[in-house]
Amino acid sequence: MEGYSMFERMKPYMAMISLQFGYAGMNIITKVSLNRGMSHYVLVVYRHAFATAAIAPFALVLERKVRPKITFSIFMQIFLLGLLGPVIDQNFYYVGLKYTSPTFSCAMSNMLPAMTFVMAVLCRMEKVEIKRVRCQAKVIGTAVTVGGAMLMTLYKGPILHFIWSQSSSSSESTASADKDWFKGSILLILATFAWASFFILQAVALRRYAAQLSLTTLVCFMGTLQSIAVTFVMEHKPSAWTIGWNMDLLAAAYAGIVSSSIAYYVQGIVMQKRGPVFVTAFSPLMMILVAVLGSFILSENIYLGGVLGAVLIVAGLYAVLWGKHKEDKEKEAAAEGTIPELSINKENDIEMQTNKVNQINNNNNLTIN
Repeated sequence: MEGYSMFERMKPYMAMISLQFGYAGMNIITKVSLNRGMSHYVLVVYRHAFATAAIAPFALVLERKVRPKITFSIFMQIFLLGLLGPVIDQNFYYVGLKYTSPTFSCAMSNMLPAMTFVMAVLCRMEKVEIKRVRCQAKVIGTAVTVGGAMLMTLYKGPILHFIWSQSSSSSESTASADKDWFKGSILLILATFAWASFFILQAVALRRYAAQLSLTTLVCFMGTLQSIAVTFVMEHKPSAWTIGWNMDLLAAAYAGIVSSSIAYYVQGIVMQKRGPVFVTAFSPLMMILVAVLGSFILSENIYLGGVLGAVLIVAGLYAVLWGKHKEDKEKEAAAEGTIPELSINKENDIEMQTNKVNQINNNNNLTIN
């Protein structure tokens, strides 16, 4: 019985760790496919086509009784969500990944919570009470995260050599000739900005269309149609659409099924049990896994500037998450009618307050007498 309860407590941890391995594999496989010459526009189309096909059956069956009607305003929100997520975010991210490296891209993606917080403040979805410690943590964490991103963008530094990833100087000169790190950094920042905008708009859309699986299916389907239109404009070679039983098909299917469909489902379940802070706290693990796998599989070089910037981004990330966690706890306490300043044992607090009132009354009676 104790073993079963221990397994139940460990399930959220195992699920999130497994998910980070899945994300790490997606970055490595996608990088290999892009290096082989696959168009990132075509990859986005196939990825979200796979995602739509994987999510749609669950949405049709599980939400057939709770699915709201689609009005024009909801349709426009779905249209914008498809444009921000599948089209802008994914295309910019894949180009940034192609110009830089999987480790660098994963480190930049850790800016998402801080950037989402800034946008939520600008949209008046978050209030900044600068005198509160939790708000100070979120503001300072955001500034540290931005500083880490700037450091990674502007400074590469020397190569850090590990026992398993020794590389020659000639391979380094060839690699650096093929990469535009500054341009890739800007594109990754823009991709993160688009993804943060996606989260803000998604929160608004879910208030009126409270069927998450159906909304995800519609967004992926709309993103597939929009990506097809963009690809027809940007890719003029019919051969770019060719995909066979190779790494290109694996990258598209893996990203669509694992990183979109399964990831949405697993994150939703864990989020219901442990909250969003628990889910996002595991994102730096993906960066570490990608760094190790990239150095093994892709002979990826790791630079001092990237490590220092990643440390700052992760530190800022956890500061923002800590502030958000404290804010959620305060909201839960307020909803339950609990005063945060009191101790955990509510009955003892009430009894102490009652004793103080009785003591004051007794003193007043003595004074009057």
